[in-house]
Amino acid sequence: MNKGDRCMVGSPLNGLNNYNMQPTITIICPVLNEEKYISECMESILAFDYPKELMEIIFVDGMSNDRTRDLIQTYVQRYPFIRLLDNKDKYVPFAMNKGIAEAKGDYIFRMDAHAFYPSDYVRVLIQKAFELEADNIGCMCKTDVFHKTDKALAIKEVLSHPLGVGNSLFRIGISEIIESDTVPFGCFRKDVFERFGLYDTRLIRNQDIELNKRIKSKGGKICLIPDTHCVYYARETWKALFANNFQNGKWNILTVFYTSNLFSLSIRHFIPLCFVLSLLLPLILSFIHISFAYLSLISAIAYLSLITYTSLNIAQIKRLHFLSLWKSFIVIHLSYGLGSLSGLFIIPFKKKHTSYNA
Repeated sequence: MNKGDRCMVGSPLNGLNNYNMQPTITIICPVLNEEKYISECMESILAFDYPKELMEIIFVDGMSNDRTRDLIQTYVQRYPFIRLLDNKDKYVPFAMNKGIAEAKGDYIFRMDAHAFYPSDYVRVLIQKAFELEADNIGCMCKTDVFHKTDKALAIKEVLSHPLGVGNSLFRIGISEIIESDTVPFGCFRKDVFERFGLYDTRLIRNQDIELNKRIKSKGGKICLIPDTHCVYYARETWKALFANNFQNGKWNILTVFYTSNLFSLSIRHFIPLCFVLSLLLPLILSFIHISFAYLSLISAIAYLSLITYTSLNIAQIKRLHFLSLWKSFIVIHLSYGLGSLSGLFIIPFKKKHTSYNA
């Protein structure tokens, strides 16, 4: 199936013939300097309506230098099923692989400390994983912000809008179960990592997407469901948004470079690069002939017209600040595109390392 296809219902897995037979689960949550978010994340996990005796929670810390470790330790002392591991390599794929090696559960949940989860999150995903025979299953990831300023609310809206995130269905929402190319975070059958490999430790970003693409390309089944959701807290300033998306754009190119696979990502990940090139290349070619500059001007006018119309429409319907919306669209598109462009420039200086995980 392709992305967007309906995810067909199968028979129960592993001889478990009804949803009352609940498997053991391991929740793995990589953390690094998350003192602002970790307590709310932890409390939402502890509120899951899933038997605590079947749960194991592993936080893997990239050697935080704020209060993250201290806050987690207060929970470790209170709950015997919560553990804290060190990740001296800092980055997420190392953290996940370390957690997977320690995991005792039949299913593994990859969670993020920057997020909040409803009480039915685990129960619903486990039930649907059995029902759909999914190797990985996830749900819509709603974007939110802590501080409800005009700027933060505009960023939240842009990160949930098709013009901001393309056809990323787990961000813009679905109304029925589909088979997808990736899902946010995810609930994996543990044997997935034996069959398809671990997280690629070469990838500082995009490791989730690459793993899901690898699972899909080798015949695995990934489903996105509308039955529950999680909430991800976005960056709340244009500076933070630019920095984050610049790195995302750069790592789009580096992901393809390290994996030697153009299809380790989706087409939508490269659209901002095409947009930036549509502005820059005609300007460069205008040194050969001035008429090329008009192509850049046409591209800029078309783009600004589109985001102006979209921002006005959103501002009117949702009563948000027009200029904040307008700026947020520009920041997310330019930062992503310029990040991808920087990735192209640094590839000649990068050495391709072989990953033992893929």
